[in-house]
Amino acid sequence: MSDDVSQPMTPALLKRLAIGLVAVLAGAFGVYTTTDDGGGASTEVVQQDSVEERSTDAAESEISDDQTRFSELPTARVEELPPEAWDTLDLIDSDGPYPFDRDDLVFQNREAILPDRSRGHYREYTVITPGENDRGARRIVAGADGELYYTADHYESFHEIVG
Repeated sequence: MSDDVSQPMTPALLKRLAIGLVAVLAGAFGVYTTTDDGGGASTEVVQQDSVEERSTDAAESEISDDQTRFSELPTARVEELPPEAWDTLDLIDSDGPYPFDRDDLVFQNREAILPDRSRGHYREYTVITPGENDRGARRIVAGADGELYYTADHYESFHEIVG
């Protein structure tokens, strides 16, 4: 009898892993600098925490014509999201368990930024923010029709997650 409790590799998880590997190899998450201050070379990764800091023009042009869009909001490709958002997407795909008791609860869309849907259509999930002692501001909101939205500023703005 095996004690292996790992989750099965779903097609969605495999796709995210492949996209992540390509993004990391391409340096999509930061600017890599190498310095030598006399004590040996060191490499520093400067990471951007916000989708808003990245150009969306290229991402918009790469969305295929058959990509289902649910809103007119700006878009963010999965590989443009912070790595912690990938973890949250994996948890959503596997139906938890979630790290916070406020995860997987109904998101009421009080800000009315997301498309208007009936109560209970949207659910919210925490995207862990390194260095924060609480849930932080980052969230993924998932809709009942499969749509996904990312906010880095606690619902002040959203990007529809595509790709």
